[in-house]
Amino acid sequence: MARRVAVCAVAQTPFSSNMWRKRVQEMCFDVVEPILKATGVDFNEKTGIRSIITNSDDIFDARTISDNAVTDAVGAHYRSEEKIAMNGINALGYGMACILSGHDDIVLIVGHCKESQAESRNMVTNLAFDPFFLRPVGLDFENAAALQARAYMEKSGVTDKHLANVVVNSRKKAAKNPVAILKDQITEDQVCNSPFLCDPIRELHAYPISDGAVALLLAADSRVKEFTDKPVWLTGYSNCMDNYFPGERDLTANFSLKKACAKAFSMAGVSKPAEFDVVEVSDAYAYQLPLWMEGIGIAEEGKGGAWIDSGALDSNKINSSGGMLSGIPYMISGLATTAEAVLQLRNEAGDRQVKGAKKALAHGLTGPAGQHQGVLVLEV
Repeated sequence: MARRVAVCAVAQTPFSSNMWRKRVQEMCFDVVEPILKATGVDFNEKTGIRSIITNSDDIFDARTISDNAVTDAVGAHYRSEEKIAMNGINALGYGMACILSGHDDIVLIVGHCKESQAESRNMVTNLAFDPFFLRPVGLDFENAAALQARAYMEKSGVTDKHLANVVVNSRKKAAKNPVAILKDQITEDQVCNSPFLCDPIRELHAYPISDGAVALLLAADSRVKEFTDKPVWLTGYSNCMDNYFPGERDLTANFSLKKACAKAFSMAGVSKPAEFDVVEVSDAYAYQLPLWMEGIGIAEEGKGGAWIDSGALDSNKINSSGGMLSGIPYMISGLATTAEAVLQLRNEAGDRQVKGAKKALAHGLTGPAGQHQGVLVLEV
């Protein structure tokens, strides 16, 4: 019989816009220690954790080989340690592969990011672009998102008022999330009157500078009972990357997200997106929430504005955590969306609990305008 993989435990730091009191090593230790206490797992060479997958970014950490700084803090001394330098959702895919292949029975995943260390988040993301043609003109993730937002709004009927609705909804849900940054309640008028960052993206349309760490323990089905009586099974995963040059892409087509969903859903036996009780997506900018909903198939293609008008966001099913807009670091957003999905499926989400949740989708992204997308299916 084929192996199965489960999440046995999750831990998150409260996210912050300036975690200046802690070095990244401390941030990682703050999530590893609760995993050890919750599960009783250890680093015994024969029966404990032998494989660790870390998730970090050299530029945000201001050092090359950024995982080297946290090796001891995550228990990887004299152990196998691999680094994912893209969104953390891919660390989970890697961890699944390690276990499904029989390489190991237990995998510890630890991701961190400290965006506040950078002089400018835009200076960091500018380095993701081609150094000859695109960096010199000042492209970064923010203005690339603005290009995508303008094209999408024209295609889908999404308006400034719709985006204000998205932000207000995020804040309402974040108020029930103890690890969120932005919990203050605001009005649609406040959002619509906030200044532009890069037209049509306003200040309140963008996720805040965010610091934090997330850890998860994965185990093969044969070992799960040693660590938890509430496993959450990882049943489908895939990722896909669109073209490197933004000018060669249709920014509204959701190419990579659709491809990733198709493969992940097939692996998990999901026939339609309506099966999901919980959907947690990485929405770095307000327009991305309806756009990604179209890519997943929850909203009709080109009808994001009508989807918002339908009141779909009032359901706790969509981004019950408040999403990235409430404050989650870009690099580890997929770990945070997965952590929220796990809490929901374990009925441990407190006041934001989705009643009777059995199946969830977690999502992460990397690159300008959602160039690289990853999707994970979780079930109980």
